[in-house]
Amino acid sequence: MKTVEGLKYSKEHEWVKVDGNKAYIGITDHAQNSLGEIVFVELPETGAELNSGDVLGVVESVKAASDVYTPVSGVVAEVNEELEESPEKINEAPYESWIAVLELSDLSELDKLLDAGEYEKYCKEEA
Repeated sequence: MKTVEGLKYSKEHEWVKVDGNKAYIGITDHAQNSLGEIVFVELPETGAELNSGDVLGVVESVKAASDVYTPVSGVVAEVNEELEESPEKINEAPYESWIAVLELSDLSELDKLLDAGEYEKYCKEEA
């Protein structure tokens, strides 16, 4: 399992990369590995207002469909349309293949997320 320093992680296996007041959100290497070959990604609507814990989108693999939850609140500023044509990019490069970008509405929510070391420990305990 690979993690990236500097990212924030949720216990639902999403990662968040913060750039100013924007949050890039995707699923972790652990999540894509558990799901197997990803064949479809349902993206959120641009402009949608989401609260932490809301469904951001859906990732479907050959094994199962899984909701992706947003670990932070905000407005969907951008979606990664490339994933509609090439959902397998999440398997190939999970930390480069973000699903959506949110304009953050509450920066303090980031404090509730895990850093790379805490997330790795959480995954080991969960196993």
